[in-house]
Amino acid sequence: MNDTTTRAKLYLDDLAVGDRFTSGEYALDAEKIKAFALQFDPQPFHTDEEAAKRTFFGGLAASGWHTAAVTMRLLVDSGIPLADGIIGSGGDEIRWPQPTRPGDVLHVVSEIVEIVPSRSKPGRAMVRVRCETRNQRGEVLQHFSPKLVVMKKPD
Repeated sequence: MNDTTTRAKLYLDDLAVGDRFTSGEYALDAEKIKAFALQFDPQPFHTDEEAAKRTFFGGLAASGWHTAAVTMRLLVDSGIPLADGIIGSGGDEIRWPQPTRPGDVLHVVSEIVEIVPSRSKPGRAMVRVRCETRNQRGEVLQHFSPKLVVMKKPD
């Protein structure tokens, strides 16, 4: 993952609809998948390679919530370099069109799709972002459209 301290920090004034960002990468292996699942989503298709072969997935698959957590880490570390951090106010359309598997190397491609200035708080806006978490083959593993609170540059 990239070090965010070396990248320019962006404020609302720096963003425009259509801006795109690509994060660094994060590799998942079977041990990481199982460790996350044992703590947060202990289902056999996430925790046991042999049992997973007999399930809908036909093999070990990361929890969708693991993919979402890695996505957040990538966005913070090397995705959208917002000056005040990635402050979510919600989102919608989270989907996992195919499973994340051991050996997948994830990265996030994000695009600013909407900027709505706040009427009650003029120093900020709601920024909708379309995020796709992809593997090393470019296959989309997760779609998510968060709404972020983004601040203007301080005077």
